[in-house]
Amino acid sequence: MKLEKNIVSTGYWLFRWRSYFPIILIIIFIPAMAEYEYVGGNREMTTTWGIFSLVVGLLGLFFRILVVGHTPQNTSGRNTREQIAEVLNTTGWYSVVRHPLYLGNYIMGLGVSLFPFVWWLPMIYTLTFALYYERIMAAEEDFLRSKFGEDFENWSEITPGFFPDFSKWDSPELKFSFINILRREYSSLFALIFSFTVLDLIGNYLVVQKLYVVPLWNVLFWTTLAAYLILRSLKRHSNVLDVKGR
Repeated sequence: MKLEKNIVSTGYWLFRWRSYFPIILIIIFIPAMAEYEYVGGNREMTTTWGIFSLVVGLLGLFFRILVVGHTPQNTSGRNTREQIAEVLNTTGWYSVVRHPLYLGNYIMGLGVSLFPFVWWLPMIYTLTFALYYERIMAAEEDFLRSKFGEDFENWSEITPGFFPDFSKWDSPELKFSFINILRREYSSLFALIFSFTVLDLIGNYLVVQKLYVVPLWNVLFWTTLAAYLILRSLKRHSNVLDVKGR
């Protein structure tokens, strides 16, 4: 029991500082980029591999979108100071897995870890993610257990923690809200594209000693940056993206 309490206590601390998790990823990416070469020695093949990696990352983002589109207000948020949950989500994607957003995060990060085309990087990323988020998930479940008691116990007993069981699907209570997605996930899309753009920039410099980005990442970066700035402004200075109960 003492070990379990220590894991939960560590999880609360990591939850508070989880926005700094990308710094850890930067550290493990440094040696990977030191080995960077074009895939097959070819710039075009490297771009094709980059597109595949992006698709993997977008699958993770798409999964997040499916989750967030149905979630009510004050749940499944980006809060870091303290745990917040006014209701216990048990329908929709929460009926097949207890931590669907973290699963989406993992797949997004996996896509980025594939980009350098270094065999060990996705493995180290997966191990790092597991060690870090296992404790956060334990802390979140400790909070939910204390707040929702038997309802949480009944749900957690039949719902997998991280690997979905689609046979348990229960339709979400709330309708899908696209506006809620625009309000809550614009930063995720930009962060994903930004990561690929920076890796391509660094990779090109390491191979040919020139700072440049191929047209694909250049277009995606400036497009998503514009969308990010517009949506961030609308969120902060208007109620256009507000949805009642979301």
